[in-house]
Amino acid sequence: MHNVILITGAGTGMGRLTALTLADAGHIVYASMRDVEGRNAPKAETLRRQATERNLRLHVVELDVLSERSAHAAVSSVVRAQGRLDVVIHNAAHLYFGIAEAFTPEQLLSALNVNTVGAMRVNRAALPVLRAQEAGLLLWVGSGTSRVVPPFLAPYTAAKAAMDSLAESVSYEVARFGIETSIVMPGPFTQGTDHFANAARADDEHVTAAYGRYHDALARNQDATEGLFSPGVRQDVQAVADEIARIVALPPGTRPYRSAVDFSDFGDAPVTAVATLMRSRLLTRMGFTDLLAPRVKGENAPVDLPFT
Repeated sequence: MHNVILITGAGTGMGRLTALTLADAGHIVYASMRDVEGRNAPKAETLRRQATERNLRLHVVELDVLSERSAHAAVSSVVRAQGRLDVVIHNAAHLYFGIAEAFTPEQLLSALNVNTVGAMRVNRAALPVLRAQEAGLLLWVGSGTSRVVPPFLAPYTAAKAAMDSLAESVSYEVARFGIETSIVMPGPFTQGTDHFANAARADDEHVTAAYGRYHDALARNQDATEGLFSPGVRQDVQAVADEIARIVALPPGTRPYRSAVDFSDFGDAPVTAVATLMRSRLLTRMGFTDLLAPRVKGENAPVDLPFT
């Protein structure tokens, strides 16, 4: 089955690779990013050119996750063009690097706004469509840092943990509508993405200076992260896109709730295993076992979708 897919943050890195990989697999993909006519125009044009050259059903759509109006406009344009929306991939994110105290409250709010609240805005636009269909997949690109927290990334790891918690909560609330949830958890990647190169730095230089005894650790943080990888291990960012494509291609009702793509032995897998067991135990004790997995029906009857 070829799905209609909307992905956020598709201008670079994992998002761009995922959009191309899904389109190569035959899906109808809407690769979204903000400011497609301005700052991101070269990225948008590159994707459009690749779509033409490879005969892909890949479209670029304007979507700023900081704007609920923009999210609604993007979703409505997809539904008007295709008559449905099958998969929403929450990928938009931004990295922050530095001493936690040196980030201003505004920077922390910004991290939460992009990495967590942005997904909520997109959900508020997309879920009315998926609920009307009584089918669909919310695929969240999370992070192993939601389980095991590395140093010097406080706004990012806090926001990713918040997004992970949001994904779990939403999964319960959409299950009775037949909407599936998959949370893909990449490990660290120091190569193949713009994460570290474009990371936001702490604004308060005075506080950063007060942490002089940590300056050596800050300076060697990227090398320390590189040291997590065994010699000869290739950091294959494409593997994240491939795993997302694999999950999307699975029949409804068989998709994994969580999946990890990690080449560093980061350490989050056993934590996730325990958390998954305890999640099931809690909902069973509460009498909500039906919320652990979506109700998947057979052939969908015609529905009157919003925006059509």
